[in-house]
Amino acid sequence: MKNYKLADSTIDKKDYKILIKFLQKNSYLNQSKITKDFEKKFSRTIGTKNSIFVNSGSSANLLIAQTLLEGNFLKNKTVILPSLSWSTSVTPFLQLGYKVILCDCDKKTLGLDGKHLKILCNKYKPGLVVVVNVLGHSNNFKDILKLKKKFRFELIEDNCESLGSKFKNKKLGTIGLASSHSFYFGHHISTIEGGMVSTRNNKFYNISLSIRSHGWSRDMQNSYKKSLERKYKVDEFKSLFTFYFSGFNIRSTDFNATLGIEQLKKLEKISIIRHRNFLYYKKQLKDFWFQDSELKRISSFGYATFVKNRFQVFKYLQSKKIQTRPLICGNMAQQPFLKKISLNKTNLTNARFVDKFGIYLPNHANMSFKDIEFVVNHFKSVANPIKF
Repeated sequence: MKNYKLADSTIDKKDYKILIKFLQKNSYLNQSKITKDFEKKFSRTIGTKNSIFVNSGSSANLLIAQTLLEGNFLKNKTVILPSLSWSTSVTPFLQLGYKVILCDCDKKTLGLDGKHLKILCNKYKPGLVVVVNVLGHSNNFKDILKLKKKFRFELIEDNCESLGSKFKNKKLGTIGLASSHSFYFGHHISTIEGGMVSTRNNKFYNISLSIRSHGWSRDMQNSYKKSLERKYKVDEFKSLFTFYFSGFNIRSTDFNATLGIEQLKKLEKISIIRHRNFLYYKKQLKDFWFQDSELKRISSFGYATFVKNRFQVFKYLQSKKIQTRPLICGNMAQQPFLKKISLNKTNLTNARFVDKFGIYLPNHANMSFKDIEFVVNHFKSVANPIKF
């Protein structure tokens, strides 16, 4: 029986041949010129100025959280984060000493709930708001940007699930000060393991380059590096091993970047197929809740809905070799690691509903309409829809 997987590889035989050729040709496999080439091509692809290649999407979030502090970008360390998100969309901020506030999710987009966000902004006056673009869909950016203007917080996008989605004339991942992306297996594109931080801000870019490599100065743009040398009175000799920021080693390699360059060539086609599949699911599941947002293209990561009898659906589909899973991590406030600490967890009504009834079905670029029909027919034979 065929397996209907939630995620499937985007790496093909042509990619393997290119990687073998790279290994045969290059003795130095670490981060170098090919990484820089990948970063430039990625920036052009999504329509931003600069990108920083790291070893995972989780590291991308960690790098953003540390850069914001080292660069003094924030008026305070209070951050509003989505209750519906991934663990490492939250943990870097806890680890770095931010005051974390969880915001409820929106009933249509599954991003931040605008009304709850406004209440939290009035109460806590945050220095930072992080949005997660959930399963290929945007947040309600019109409302969020109005609040940003009023409360003067910085905005960060976790775009790990939405690479290739288009919001009006922009691609997701280009709206905030910076954004994170993931290239893990089964994501829109893969570098085996890998992630990216993107930004238009030159200061943010240079500090991130340094923090990625121990806080070292050598990866920074020369003009920015020279300004720090003058500030701290560092001579040419000492400059070789001077560390200006508290950093990590979260670099990737030219090997992974070589794969990334090839994968970028497929992104447009992959995004179109994922969008097409989302619309076909929606047509076939008219009696079930569907995720919605104002996008020209939904580079869908999976098809989300809600059912009364979730565990029964899960077990039945499992018997038919159809993979399913909860919506991201469900309500983050219910995760054991967050239950251990004192944290704002009130008024997360929508997130609790998602945690109890949410499920998503497979969508990737290797799925055909016939595959979707198989999944849908078995899903409908057992699932009881519930209104959100």
